[in-house]
Amino acid sequence: VQLQASGGGLVQPGGSLRLSCAASGSIFSINVMGWYRQAPGKQRELVAQITRGGSTDYADSVKGRFTISRDNAKNTVYLQMNSLKPEDTAVYYCNADIAYYSGSYTNNWGQGTLVTVSS
Repeated sequence: VQLQASGGGLVQPGGSLRLSCAASGSIFSINVMGWYRQAPGKQRELVAQITRGGSTDYADSVKGRFTISRDNAKNTVYLQMNSLKPEDTAVYYCNADIAYYSGSYTNNWGQGTLVTVSS
C-alpha cells in the first residue's frame, strides 16, 4: 500500500493551497484518514482527520481556515487550506488506517509535502 501526497508549495500569507493524498494497493476499506504536520524543530501534530462516514476533527489553530474532505471511491483525502499564515509552514503528512482483504489492517504514512507560507 502506498500513500501519495501532493499539492504543497510556496504561497503568500493569506493565500490558499489544496493538498491531496491517494492510497493505492489491495485495500478493502479505509477508516480514519488525516493530515499531520511537522514544522522545523517541532513535534509532528495532528491538523485534521476524517472518518469514513465524514465526521471531522480539527486542531484549534486551523479551525475555520482548513477543511478536510475525502472521496471514498478514490481512497483519497484532501485538505483545503485557506487564509494561510507563516506559522502554517511545515511538512504535511497524510495518514490512513487501512483494512485489507486478508482481514489485517495497518496505519500508514505518506511521504510528506512541504508547505511554505512566506512573502
